Amino acid sequence: MVLTFDRQIEVVNASSEAEIEKAFTILEHEAIGGFIVVADPFFVNRRDQIILAANQRQIPGVYFLREFAEAGGLASYGVSLSDAYRQAGVYAGKILSGVKPTDLPVVQPTKFDLMINLKTVKMLRLTVPPTLLATADEVIE
Repeated sequence: MVLTFDRQIEVVNASSEAEIEKAFTILEHEAIGGFIVVADPFFVNRRDQIILAANQRQIPGVYFLREFAEAGGLASYGVSLSDAYRQAGVYAGKILSGVKPTDLPVVQPTKFDLMINLKTVKMLRLTVPPTLLATADEVIE
């Protein structure tokens, strides 16, 4: 089955603080209904700037790390870092017990965390379906 949505995706790149502001100006001017911040260390260091810009303009955003939702972002969905670190520990234990690293399989993440910040939901005057709230790993009240 193929799902189609009657939506246009706009890719807006930012690689400096000034470009982040420019990106939000574009989102606001084009009346974009929401955005996703992809995993990139550049964005982690500018978390507060991004969340402030999004919330001031009332543009809902979904982020790749839970720290964004904890800091006031609408929601985060991404790899569970605690599960990834656990897996790294398992691999370290195997290597320390004599297994060659080249003999270990590549493992893809299987646990993802969804966090929803209800304070931001209310501030943006959004409605989150109860089923999504029930599915969330954590709901910030």
